Amino acid sequence: MSFITTRKKVVSSALLSSLSIAINHTAIAQDTAQLPTITVQSNNNTSSLKVDKSSNDKYIAPLLDTPKSVDIISSQLINDTQVTTLSDALRTVPGVTLGAGEGGNPNGDRPFIRGYNSESSIYVDGLRNATSQQREMFDVESVEVTKGSSSTLSGGGSTGGNINLITKQPQQKDFVQGNISSGTNDYRRIVLDGNKNFDNGIASRVVVMGHQNTKAGQQDGAQYNRVGIAPSITFGTNSPTKATLSYYYLKTDDTPDSGVPYNNPKGTGTFGTPVNVKQGIYYGLQNRDFQKQENQIGVVKLEHDFENGFKVQNTATYNHSINKYLWTQPDDSQGNISNNKVWRRGNNNLYSTDTYADQFSLQGKFNTGSITHKINTGAEYSNQSTDKSGYEIQGYLNSAQSCGTGANKTNSNYGIGTSNGYCTSLNNPNPYDSWSGKMTPRYVSTTDSKNISLYLIDNIEFNKQWLLDLGMRWDKFDTTQYTVSNVNNGAYTPLATPTTIKSKSDFFSYNIGLTYKPVEQGSIYTSFSTSANPVGISAGDGSENISDAYRNLQPETARTFEVGTKWNILNDQANLTAAVFRTEKQNTRIALTPNTYTNGGASRVDGFELGLDGNISNNWDLSLGYSYLDAKQTGNPGVNTRNGQALTTQGKVLPNVPKSSATLWTNYKITPKFTLGGGIIANDKVYGSAANNLWVSGYTRYDLMARYIINQNLDVQLNVNNVTDKRYFNKAFAAHFASEAEGRNAVLTLNFKY
Repeated sequence: MSFITTRKKVVSSALLSSLSIAINHTAIAQDTAQLPTITVQSNNNTSSLKVDKSSNDKYIAPLLDTPKSVDIISSQLINDTQVTTLSDALRTVPGVTLGAGEGGNPNGDRPFIRGYNSESSIYVDGLRNATSQQREMFDVESVEVTKGSSSTLSGGGSTGGNINLITKQPQQKDFVQGNISSGTNDYRRIVLDGNKNFDNGIASRVVVMGHQNTKAGQQDGAQYNRVGIAPSITFGTNSPTKATLSYYYLKTDDTPDSGVPYNNPKGTGTFGTPVNVKQGIYYGLQNRDFQKQENQIGVVKLEHDFENGFKVQNTATYNHSINKYLWTQPDDSQGNISNNKVWRRGNNNLYSTDTYADQFSLQGKFNTGSITHKINTGAEYSNQSTDKSGYEIQGYLNSAQSCGTGANKTNSNYGIGTSNGYCTSLNNPNPYDSWSGKMTPRYVSTTDSKNISLYLIDNIEFNKQWLLDLGMRWDKFDTTQYTVSNVNNGAYTPLATPTTIKSKSDFFSYNIGLTYKPVEQGSIYTSFSTSANPVGISAGDGSENISDAYRNLQPETARTFEVGTKWNILNDQANLTAAVFRTEKQNTRIALTPNTYTNGGASRVDGFELGLDGNISNNWDLSLGYSYLDAKQTGNPGVNTRNGQALTTQGKVLPNVPKSSATLWTNYKITPKFTLGGGIIANDKVYGSAANNLWVSGYTRYDLMARYIINQNLDVQLNVNNVTDKRYFNKAFAAHFASEAEGRNAVLTLNFKY
């Protein structure tokens, strides 16, 4: 308890310090009458849920003229819903679900786009940021989700699409803005965002954040604590040559919650939804479980605009990421559920990753006769190095400590027993069971991955009605893994001779899209795009690792066919989109035996999507989306790498894919000062296992929001999430357990702007 109390004091001190800064800035702003009033997205009457242009430079045409599905979580939607993490924000996008690091995979953001894992396809301002981490929204302006195979735009991976976070940049105006929040479940948060234009070609901005809460609907369970800062400065704001330097720092100190075991008492995976226990149950150990992360990003961006309209840009970035954790997995595999017991298996890892990347691009517009070309061409280089370690745990290894009469004993190598044994009660677990074990870090391996790529994107306008999109990219990956010890059931065994394995691959990806515009406000398009997923794409810091068994395999490949239409309607205040698509993945890595792999697997996702975003009237905003996904495993499924038996998954539904999903967010301005809003999120059943014998049920969740404008500088906002206190599971794991979502919670926020 003393450790938890100390963490709360640290976060509380950060919040109080930030609050004092806010008060001081407020006083200064009030005394400086000549400062112009600026508009903030939190209560901006001119903001919109509709976005016309991507902030990604590789989208060289407006979204209306882009032959691809792109969903954008706008600044207004982020503020309306008061989401604080990337995972929370992505729930507003249909066709995107969440997975996480079960077993040996790292615990961090793991989104699935149109049925395919996209954890290695997350970007910040167009640069890959794929280390395993749980991302915050305090420095995020918007989030762009590209759907469909897209390696031409983003490189390796991107089977189902990619996610690009757009950060807050210096502006040519002075302001101090932010919000202070308090709510149920010990919720406390403050975000301060200050910008200064020095009127000499220099502008600077800094965003700071402090956050703390416990998991809604849970007592003596998960806790979340975060602090962050993001300063940036731009030189040459009024000149053709511009330089922007930025830094991002986020530190988290959480007590994680993995979830609820499947009702699978024999551990054979024969059937199972999460076992029927009380809502908000927690199987972890407060005196032992933790997740600590530290993420730093430094960026230097140089730009020059030529008089002929061309623009050259170079962005260099250095990332440092630490992710260390030990959390309780409520494991059903030992058969103890039959005796109303749960094995508290411990999952742990320690990752430290350093990444250097550089991106050079040339953008411009030129004519060849009557044909207009908009191009973006460039080169990229990255070097990522990941040190992987884990914790060897000693303590309470008494072999007599079983899980009760008739129950299976557990593997003591995991070393997670308490004074009450390896198990806890299925219905009444005690999170404060004493534990005095010892955790010793053990170095496992280092993985280095180098990537070089060249690309060319061309948007060709033949006339006002016909446009052709062409893109091509070449990537080369060179990955080396140096291993010094093996890990088996929690035991670390040093190798007599460390091993080195290498994987090299290069590949082309491309896209082609044809757009027809019957009128200026509408477009009809068809497109074809490809992607490739090489061995070791996540460089050891993710689920896409390198192994001696498949290091020489070819990259997995995918292709997406799409036909769609986009329309600006209601006097360009809203946009309506629709798309029908098929994504096929080939060359999927499968096991022929536990130690032999081949590129023999395949899968397919057929679907369609609908979207409507924008201002329906002067007082009514709406964001509506629907996704239908028919996702099947079509190729040879291989064998189970644990028992060597053939899998029976051919024809089964892909894991982590709801057949239907829908999202709605809407605001209505009752009076000029008072706005009511609300949202609905609905998902069908999701399978956790490839054999479709473990799953979580579908659900519908309702949220509400009310905002009152006090004056031009202040408004107050109330968000009530999961209004009906619906119990549902938002992550279905491949084995053992599923993650329970938060219950009903309320947050009251004071938004300010000066």
